[in-house]
Amino acid sequence: MTGTIVQTRAGRSGGAGRPKASSRQMIEDAAAELFIEHTYAGTTIDQITTRAGVSRATFFNYFSAKSDLLWFEVDRAIDSLRDAAAAASASGTLDSLPGVIHAVAADFDDLRLPLALTQSDVMGAADDVAQSGLLRVAAQASVYADFFAARSARPRGDLLVRTAANALAGAVSAAWTTWARAGIGRSPLAGYIAESVSVVYPGITTAFHDARRGNQV
Repeated sequence: MTGTIVQTRAGRSGGAGRPKASSRQMIEDAAAELFIEHTYAGTTIDQITTRAGVSRATFFNYFSAKSDLLWFEVDRAIDSLRDAAAAASASGTLDSLPGVIHAVAADFDDLRLPLALTQSDVMGAADDVAQSGLLRVAAQASVYADFFAARSARPRGDLLVRTAANALAGAVSAAWTTWARAGIGRSPLAGYIAESVSVVYPGITTAFHDARRGNQV
C-alpha cells in the first residue's frame, strides 16, 4: 500500500495563536484516527463523536453517513468545483472548464489525502470505498453536465451532454486515484489532472463543435 496517514488534529491542544479546530475538523480527524486504529468497520459513529467531543446531532449536521468521512477532502473539492463551474457556465466558453478543474486541483491541500484512496486496505473499508466512490464520480458528472448543457444550449439529459460529462468525470477520478496512490514524493495533483483531462477534452470539444454545425454525433 502506498500513501501517507492523514495528519490529524483531534485531541491536540492548540498552541498560542493557533485557531481552534472546528467541530467538522474534529470529527474528520477523530474518524481518521479511529479508522486506522480499529478499522472502518470496527468504528461506530458514537466512538467518533466521543473522541471528537461532539454530539450525534453535530455529526449529522455535517455528514449524512459514516462513509462520507472517507471522502471529506474530495467532497470539499467537488463543492468548490460546483461553484466555479457554475460561474464559468454563465460567462465562460466551452473551453474554460479544464481551467476551472485545474484551479480547483491546484488549490487542493496535498497534506490531507483522501482516506478512501490511501488507507482503505488498512481500514478494511474497500467495499464502502467502491460504493461511495461511485457517488463522487456521479457528483462530478452532474457538475459537468450542468456546464455542458449551459454552454451548448442542449438539454441536460441529452446524450452528448451526458456522455461528455461522464467521460470527463472518469478522467478526473482516474487522476485523483493515481495521484493519491503514488505515495511520498508524488508530484502535485494539478499535473495529474491536466494530463488526464487532456486525453478526453479535445474529443469533447470536437463533438460539441460538430453538433453545432449540424453534423451527426
